[in-house]
Amino acid sequence: MKMTPRRRWLALLDGKSTDRIPCDYQATKEVTSRLLRDLDCQNEEALWRRLDIDARRIVEPQPIAPDDTNSRHTLGVDIWGIGYRAVEYGTRDGNEGSDDTTLGQGAYEEPIAHPLARAENVADVHAHAWPNPEDFDYDTIRFQLDADNGTRPIHAGCYEPFLLYGHLRGLQRSFEDLALRPQIADAILGHIFDFYYEHHRRIFDAARDTAGKCRIDLTWIAEDLGSQTGPLMSLAMYRRFLLPNQIEMADLARSFGVHVMYHTDGAARLFLPDLVDRVGIEILNPIQWRCPGMDRRRLVADFGDRVIFHGSIDNQQTLAFGSVDDVAREVRESVDIYRSARWICGPCHNIQPVSPTKNIVAMYETLHELDIV
Repeated sequence: MKMTPRRRWLALLDGKSTDRIPCDYQATKEVTSRLLRDLDCQNEEALWRRLDIDARRIVEPQPIAPDDTNSRHTLGVDIWGIGYRAVEYGTRDGNEGSDDTTLGQGAYEEPIAHPLARAENVADVHAHAWPNPEDFDYDTIRFQLDADNGTRPIHAGCYEPFLLYGHLRGLQRSFEDLALRPQIADAILGHIFDFYYEHHRRIFDAARDTAGKCRIDLTWIAEDLGSQTGPLMSLAMYRRFLLPNQIEMADLARSFGVHVMYHTDGAARLFLPDLVDRVGIEILNPIQWRCPGMDRRRLVADFGDRVIFHGSIDNQQTLAFGSVDDVAREVRESVDIYRSARWICGPCHNIQPVSPTKNIVAMYETLHELDIV
């Protein structure tokens, strides 16, 4: 019997069989807009149905607009006091010989105003205008869930503290803090944790149904721990500054019956035993298998009985610059590698505009044509 996307995810999380291999979707807004146009879909739900994608549905609280007289931050600056600017990349000509004039073109937000860059001591950190969960309306979570039809898995919340730390402080200074100014690192990470712990608690609490059961299925606990060539920090640094709070955030989610997804880019093999055994992650994303230590067969052998692998189809080479046959070949190879494990097929991070529509479609169509579980 055909399962809904939500039932596929929950069955996999329960260690049960599914009617087919589940798949997910991650892409930049430019890619999504192009797919909607190329595949003649009116919205993302129509796109997911067109490609038979088991995408998650995101729910989130709405920020409460402050009074003009009490506005904490100025226009263009977020609730943390971080300022951003849009950075465009690619060209309007697209790939040479291509009829798609937007292929390869897009933009991302780059932090340019780091409000804690000049903080010299813990007192300076405490004096920052930290956001408050009171700045959000959590009742909107309940309204969103009441309107949901139950077809898709529900995802809410993301805790990725060191990424935010780098935006608050500046990336180089942030890494220096871990080695030279641990008291400042503790203070900044402490404020970030305090906000997100209460923020997530209120999200999960607002999602309870009339019987008291939380209706959220999944949440992110995340941190980019690997680069393209190796770890971004030592295991000792991770255990000192990030691991304890990640455990607490995962425990909070589990206390509400919410499953824990974990995101880390790159060569993160060093950290996986702690993530699996101590944080208790259930899903690992995105599996950049070309990075050192991230060989898929080795990961399956070492962790395949305890974690679900999510992603894995390479979007730096295969989806972006390979042929349709290359994409199909990698999907088939992945099906074989993950045969003895649990796997949710998808790109190994957000699909970028340089990836042609035909390659993206080939990823999903090849998976469904195999029809192997």
